[in-house]
Amino acid sequence: MQRLPAFVPLLPLSLVLAACSSAPPPAPPPPPAPVTVSTAQQAEANLAPASASLVSGRLALVPAPGGVRITGVIGGLAPRQVAAFHVHERGDCSAVDASSAGGHFNPTGAPHGRAGNGDHHAGDMDNLQADHEGVAQVDVLLRQVTLGGGAANDVAGKALVVHARPDDYRSQPAGNAGARVACGVIRVTR
Repeated sequence: MQRLPAFVPLLPLSLVLAACSSAPPPAPPPPPAPVTVSTAQQAEANLAPASASLVSGRLALVPAPGGVRITGVIGGLAPRQVAAFHVHERGDCSAVDASSAGGHFNPTGAPHGRAGNGDHHAGDMDNLQADHEGVAQVDVLLRQVTLGGGAANDVAGKALVVHARPDDYRSQPAGNAGARVACGVIRVTR
């Protein structure tokens, strides 16, 4: 009987075993964090009536730490009316009912909710409260968005929309806020 030499090469066997291994592929890199630097200094939105309402307003937008501050006045609401207020994805208010503005601004694909309270669209804001004359004073810090620069979270060129009813902050996809009663495009002014 013939004996095999004591130095039988193991290299081919190790290559075969290595070829059979199934290491998981490397994890994809995490998505980039939203850009937090605005390139514009100021913007405005002139809200015009939609859906045969009388609601209108003028709003100013400026970069602020953590987001964009929106200030101004909206009139033509019913006395003491509570109304939903959102940033919408398209800067197009041409449709009579403002449906041309699209859905809520939502670059991260989050569910609708209340700003500052769990998951929510980037365009979700607290409801407006009109006074006894139907005028709402607006002073909102819209967090985690920028003004200008073209990043995914940039609100320049989007639309601000006032709705007929309050946002319930839970119904999907838009908080059961009713008709769009005013719409204005966010336009950079400097």
